[in-house]
Formats: sequence, C-alpha cells, structure tokens
Amino acid sequence: MLDKIFGTVFGEGVSLTIGRMLLIIIAAIVLGFLISALYLYVHRKENFIKSYIITIVMLPPMIAIIILLIGDNIARAFSLAGAFSLVRYRSAAGDPSDICFIFFSLAVGLACGLGYLGYGFVFFILLSILTIILHKTNYGTPPATHMTLKITIPENLNYNGLFDEVLDKYTTDWNLNRVKTVQFGSLFDLVYSIELDKNADQKKFIDELRTLNGNLNITLVLSRNESKVYD
Repeated sequence: MLDKIFGTVFGEGVSLTIGRMLLIIIAAIVLGFLISALYLYVHRKENFIKSYIITIVMLPPMIAIIILLIGDNIARAFSLAGAFSLVRYRSAAGDPSDICFIFFSLAVGLACGLGYLGYGFVFFILLSILTIILHKTNYGTPPATHMTLKITIPENLNYNGLFDEVLDKYTTDWNLNRVKTVQFGSLFDLVYSIELDKNADQKKFIDELRTLNGNLNITLVLSRNESKVYD
C-alpha cells in the first residue's frame, strides 16, 4: 500500500499519458496553493506583495511541467539549461525567509514532476509543521531590538550625559552616532544607535526622554528604516 502511495506514478514501462500529466500538474497546483496559504499565515501581520504570492502558487506546476518535458532526455536538459541561461532576472532583495519559500515551491514542484506525489505532500506537511513551530516559538529572535533614536534638543541644553541614565535603563547597549544643528542652529538633533530591551515599554522610554529634552521631537525607528531618521 505504501509503495503505491509513495512510489512514482511512472512505473517501469509506464509511459506518460494525458491522465498522469493532469494528475501531476493538479497536484503541483494544489501544493502551490497550500504553500502560499502557509506563507500568508506566517506573514499575516506583515506586509507582503501579491505578485510574490502568485509566484509561490505558479512555481510548483511550472517546475513539474519542465521536468515532464525533459524526462530522461539529456539533450533536452542541456538545451533547456542553455535557454534559461539567456534569461536575466531582476528583483529587489527581500526577507531571507521569502527565499526559503521559493525553494520550498521548487522542491515540491520537482517532486511532483518526477511523479512522487506522495512524497511531495509529505514534504509539504513536514516543512509546514517546522515553519509553524519556528514561527510560534519565535526561534532566533534576538533578546534586544536594534533601533535608531533621534532626539531634538534646544541649542542651550548641554546634552553631554543628559540622557545616559534613561538610555541605560531601557537599553542593553547604545551609542551616540551623530550630532547635527537644525533650524539655523537653534536646535540640535542627536542620533543614537540603541539595542532596546525586549521587555522595555517604548512609551515610558519616550516619555522619560521628553521630560529631559524640553518636550521636543523624538523619533524611534527600526534600524532597517533608519534612512527616515536622517531626513
């Protein structure tokens, strides 16, 4: 029974038929939708691109079709490799986990293309369980969040050591990176690189800073968005 489930649909002496081809492509499409649903679940609180979701759905059947066309013909494999080498792909660098989902789709499509539909579904179940566990346990999350802090102060305020006590209280590490005059020298902008403690209350942190800088502007952003701080 298991041999039938996990064996390839291409048994010895079995040729590719329309029925088998449709079964493989439909299975790849279903797995593509399941992988995209997993991605949407994991990233439900984050921004994602619609075209990326469509790509995840389309990759498994596309890879399966390519494998079906190549078969065991070496000449076709080399011809296809040469054709793909002429194509140039350009995309913005994204989250490394997005690349994992691309490889996930490729692996499932490859399994389907080779006829191992049972293994394709098993791969999906095991990797989905692993992905959900890693997501739920926040595995790999650092103990502190690297952020950039900008504090605006009046020109007559001595900033040396002024915020040290508050920074030591709410961060695990901090460093003053930049001091800049603004508003024709009437104000100073202090830009800090900080490691905000994961248990820190950001509102209380900002409120305590406001009592020291004369209630002027304070900006706190993740470091990957730090270009906004320097505007």
